[in-house]
Parts: sequence; C-alpha cells; structure tokens
Amino acid sequence: MAPSEAGDTARYKREAAAWAVDAFFRDGMVVGLGTGSTAAFAVQRLAELRALGRLTDVRGVPTSRQTEALARELGVPLTTLEEHPVLDVTVDGADEVAPDLSLIKGGGGALLREKVVAQASRRVVIVVDSAKLSPRLGTRWALPVEVLPFGWRSQALFLESLGARVTPRRDAAGEPFLTDQGNLVLDCGFGPIEAPEALAVRLGLRAGVVGHGLFLGLTTDLVVAGPHGVEHRAL
Repeated sequence: MAPSEAGDTARYKREAAAWAVDAFFRDGMVVGLGTGSTAAFAVQRLAELRALGRLTDVRGVPTSRQTEALARELGVPLTTLEEHPVLDVTVDGADEVAPDLSLIKGGGGALLREKVVAQASRRVVIVVDSAKLSPRLGTRWALPVEVLPFGWRSQALFLESLGARVTPRRDAAGEPFLTDQGNLVLDCGFGPIEAPEALAVRLGLRAGVVGHGLFLGLTTDLVVAGPHGVEHRAL
C-alpha cells in the first residue's frame, strides 16, 4: 500500500470510529470496546469527548489486553462482564464485511473475546473503511480459527479436510502467536465461502476449536467511511 493510500485508510477508519462513538454512545452506558486499529480510534474518540466534559459516565469492557492498556492510558473507565453481563452497545472493527453484514474478524487475534462481548451487547456497531466491504466472506481475508495448543495439528488436518489452506499464525518475533487466552490461531484460506452458516456449525462442533472469526447475525449497524464520506447502514 502506498503511503498516501495508507494515510487515507487511517483517516477513513478514524472518521468511521468517531462517527459511531458520537452517534451511539450516551452517558450512563456500559459499552464494549473492540480490538484493532479502527477500534482504537473509537477508544481515542471516547477519551477526547471525556476531556470535553461529555460521556464522563461511560464505562467500557475491553475485548483484549491491548485495548485495556490503551483505555487505561487514556483515562477511560473500565468494568467487566462479570459486573455488567449485558452491554448497551459495542463498537468494533472487522476484517471483511459481506452485504448481509456478516463478518470475518480476528485479524488482531482477539476473536474469542470479541465474540463474547458482541453476544452480550444489545447493539453491535461495526466500523470499517470501505476497503473492507466484500461480495462474499473469504474473498479477501483468511478465516482465523482459535484452537487449543493441545493437539493443534489434528485441528489443522480437520480444517484442511474442509477445504482450507491452513497457516499457523506467528508473532513479530516469529514465534507461535498466542491469544489472550493462551490459544493458537490458525488462519484458514477457504476462498469465497459458499455457506458460512454451515461452516460455522461444523467448526462449533469440533472439540479443540475454541472459536472462529465468522460473526454471523450479530451486527446491528455498519458504519463505513471512504472517499465519499461516512455511511451508516442498519438492519
């Protein structure tokens, strides 16, 4: 990606995240805070509004240690799902968005916690730049599958039997990537996924598969930013 394109992408992410926080967060809410570069802009916007004396009574539930650290650094009050098992709204990003607002998530490795938080939320607002829109899930992004370290090669063989090209995820040092739960992530290149619901069922039935990046039927609102501004879509 050229520097100018990267700059545009970052600007679009920031615009979408700021629009979502301004539109959906209200004082007194308990909100889910997603993981990744776009979600980080949402945390930053919340901190900016707090500094202006707005949204001072909003508490967040972070979906990762990374988001928790950013929120604490910016002075955003945090809570937990144990204290607040039902959230008003979650704002998070996505790696790929299909026309029916189904998603692939997990590029940042927080897919399990992100799904737990999304399922606990009355409203799930996904914020993306326009490049994340796709005609079908799997067209542009591999599907992350979180697996137990124990017996992970058997899970890789199972995923290959479903038609995936499996790549164990590595961290920046070249070591196996570990999620906040201490699990591995297998990035599965299925290509365009014909039946995501059926695939989700197969993955959900497999012992050793802890979670997967298919987020189906969870998104209530999509906020997309691109060259023509910010667009809001709702189911």
